[in-house]
Amino acid sequence: MTANQILVVDDEVGIRELLFEILRDEGYAVRLAENAQAARQHRRDSRPDLVLLDIWMPDTDGITLLKEWAGAGQLTMPVVMMSGHGTIDSAVEATRIGAFDFLEKPISLPKLLATVGKALAGGRAVPRAGLSLAQFGKGRVAQELRQRLDQVSRLRTPVLLVGEPGCGFELAARHLHHPNTPWVAPADAQWLVANPFGPLNEAKDGTLFVDAVSRLDKAAQKGLSQLVAKLEKFNTRLVCASTEPLASAAAEGRFDAALCHAISGLTIRVPSLGEHPEDIPELATGLLTMMAEAREVPHRVLTVGAQNALRNLEWAGNLPVLQNVVKTLALTVTGTEIGGDDVARVAREFGLAPREAPVAMAPPSVLDLPLREARERFERQYFLHHIRREEGNMSRVADRVGLERTHLYRKLKQLGIRPSARGEEPPPEG
Repeated sequence: MTANQILVVDDEVGIRELLFEILRDEGYAVRLAENAQAARQHRRDSRPDLVLLDIWMPDTDGITLLKEWAGAGQLTMPVVMMSGHGTIDSAVEATRIGAFDFLEKPISLPKLLATVGKALAGGRAVPRAGLSLAQFGKGRVAQELRQRLDQVSRLRTPVLLVGEPGCGFELAARHLHHPNTPWVAPADAQWLVANPFGPLNEAKDGTLFVDAVSRLDKAAQKGLSQLVAKLEKFNTRLVCASTEPLASAAAEGRFDAALCHAISGLTIRVPSLGEHPEDIPELATGLLTMMAEAREVPHRVLTVGAQNALRNLEWAGNLPVLQNVVKTLALTVTGTEIGGDDVARVAREFGLAPREAPVAMAPPSVLDLPLREARERFERQYFLHHIRREEGNMSRVADRVGLERTHLYRKLKQLGIRPSARGEEPPPEG
């Protein structure tokens, strides 16, 4: 039997060597990393079964590295945080992100071995990390969704998520879920008829997720109503999801009006991929990384051309379709790189069409201008449009137009657009 591999990440050489000796004597295979950069390399090359991660390191602190792995879908192994300056806040923050446990230095031998044993045993029982809402995107739409969810995350009020099929209901629900508490998401609705309090008991102090709530039949709705009345007793957060307005279903007599009122008092809409296409390249890259980590596909790289091609497709079906497209690309491409032609090929196989961009003919006065002058006029209108669209936030404008901020400001200066110090609002279009 192959020994469990443990990666020890600590900038203090004495602690690294001590942990190496202790863990090796216990029969573990041990690798050492002195900083976050070395830890990333070991994580990528050796895929350890457990990481002992110091919080305070000179280049990148342990909390930041933990967030990085969690956000990239690479938290596929248990991580135990270590700190000689540990606080309760640090421990809470680490476990919220996904750490298994927290060890305070100096670490006692019994505590170390007990925690390592539990972490390795727990790691075998926990499925690999999936996509998180952090990978949903960094654009304005995705950020606003996370902000809304964060604002209500401490409430125990039932939450109703609405949106298109495949938009990411479970990602949003898991974002509301508190780590290290029960997560229960029954596969079908029969439990609501047979035993609605069974899953509720399992979800005590945690989260109960009910998908496709608008399609529940009368018997299941009755069971859900009984469950809602007991939520406070079990200290359970109920999150429901629906692809149609519950109020409409209630008005048509297909959904119990009282139940609709009880679960839709706090309603949050989850946007479709089409509403934030700028995030699709990063999302696709994250999915590709996850699949490679799980050894579902070989290691592949999305070229810039492939990323642009994915961004410019209509994503009816949303995340499940994107996931299937990325998997097909990784398994059918002939080289290590996925290019724009590969995306075009797979898009045809999936029946995906390019996004229709509104085409506006330039006024004749512009068409009659010399090319250079016409281009400058268009560019001026283009940047003014995006500055107004992002309400003067130049960071978002830079992300939207695909330019570095320094390059963006240089371009605006060339075009005679001078963002002001107050909200960076451009002058009126002349």
